[in-house]
Amino acid sequence: MRVLFLSCLSPKTGNCTTAERIRNHIVAAGHTCVLCDTREFSSASDVSSLMTQEPRVEAALAIHLFKGGRLLLDAGVPFGVVFGGTDVNEDVKDEHKRAVMEEVLRKARFAVAFTDALKEQAQVLLVCENKKICVQPQGIETKVAIHFCWSDFLHSTGVLTKQVENLHVFLLVCGLRRVKDPLYLLEAFAEWHSQNPLVVLIIIGPVIDPVFTAEVEESVKRSVGVFLAADLSQEELHSAMQKSFALVNSSLSEGMSAAILEAMDLGLPVLARDVPGNAAIVEHKVTGLLYSSPQEFVSMSRKLLDDHELQERLVRNGKNYITTCHNPVKERITYQKLVETLH
Repeated sequence: MRVLFLSCLSPKTGNCTTAERIRNHIVAAGHTCVLCDTREFSSASDVSSLMTQEPRVEAALAIHLFKGGRLLLDAGVPFGVVFGGTDVNEDVKDEHKRAVMEEVLRKARFAVAFTDALKEQAQVLLVCENKKICVQPQGIETKVAIHFCWSDFLHSTGVLTKQVENLHVFLLVCGLRRVKDPLYLLEAFAEWHSQNPLVVLIIIGPVIDPVFTAEVEESVKRSVGVFLAADLSQEELHSAMQKSFALVNSSLSEGMSAAILEAMDLGLPVLARDVPGNAAIVEHKVTGLLYSSPQEFVSMSRKLLDDHELQERLVRNGKNYITTCHNPVKERITYQKLVETLH
């Protein structure tokens, strides 16, 4: 079967990584999977015209109910959808987008939510059949770059210190766009750094919104102890995460943060903003720490620095959680079964 798969494919983003992993699951089942960026299409009619070309597409899949799902409404083939996160957390507030997403859910054969919380939220906010939505957490696999040089990375980022071995790097991994709110902790962290120069915050991720990225660059330049790193390959990023003290998430909303899950897999403590998407995968003081304000972040970070037993507990429980709940083999089986329903 030839399957069209639509997703936002901004390089080195969680969406892109997820889409490529799901495509591999579909291909492993013996299907052909054509992965396309939603930004290549302006409307559903663009996709429907693609459907008339040879070889014919027989089924379709999309990540994000609005950005991807709306493009499949006139596709003329059976399709399924995967909730993105901002579709249920943000786009649902727009009446027009909500109506479109409800039409997508009505026509879709199935919908996949990464968490029970996201499924419940969709059922509350959108008109949809309960039995259509299945929950499948993201499967997580990490791989570090063999020849990654930590000191070179720090130097290129602007972190100039002779005490690299004593440095505590808090790594904030996100695509640079407003919903990720990477400047949320800037002032509080800069103040903490002034008291303890061996703590630094490094923001790293691909440019998604160029205008907002310029704002981030300008704010970071005026700050102390906060740095903006050049984007890395996935394997290099995993190496940088492994060398850091903790992974930070400061998003206004999340579907399921791949960076948080990858950090747990790599043995890194996680400090995440207390929003529903994060609270669904981070159990406070068990698999990570959840904070509700910049001041609370600093307070929890100070405690984490001093409490080695807490560090070890979070790392151990985080790794166990990934092994138990985010198995890529189980994810593969789920998607292969779902794609069979599109025959």
